Amino acid sequence: MTKFIHHLELDVSFEKAVEQVKLALADQGFGVLTETDLQQTFHDKLGIDTAPQVILGACNPRLAHRALEIDPRVAVLLPCNVVVRDHHGHTVVDAFEPAVMATLTENSELAAVADEASELIREALDKLADR
Repeated sequence: MTKFIHHLELDVSFEKAVEQVKLALADQGFGVLTETDLQQTFHDKLGIDTAPQVILGACNPRLAHRALEIDPRVAVLLPCNVVVRDHHGHTVVDAFEPAVMATLTENSELAAVADEASELIREALDKLADR
């Protein structure tokens, strides 16, 4: 199996990177179901100031439906998290490797769905890297 996290550094501002990541995911059929602003949450709930960081809960409805038809337990692993963060002045994008879901559920029937999701995530990140 591949690594658990795809990693990419972008030479754009944090705000621009969030916008570009959302567009790249949409181009591959993913919608962003959730957006968690960790910087704001940590500030509001803990009084801690941190670097900008957002978790995007990305979901490809067609693939999610196929996966849930195979094994409803996979719902606990959805959506696929993609993180955009500022790291010492660099904008970093980390994306969860969907193939992990087949491993965690120990259901080999999920492998084809997970592989397709993985390919789409990689394509989105590759397009971001090429910009």
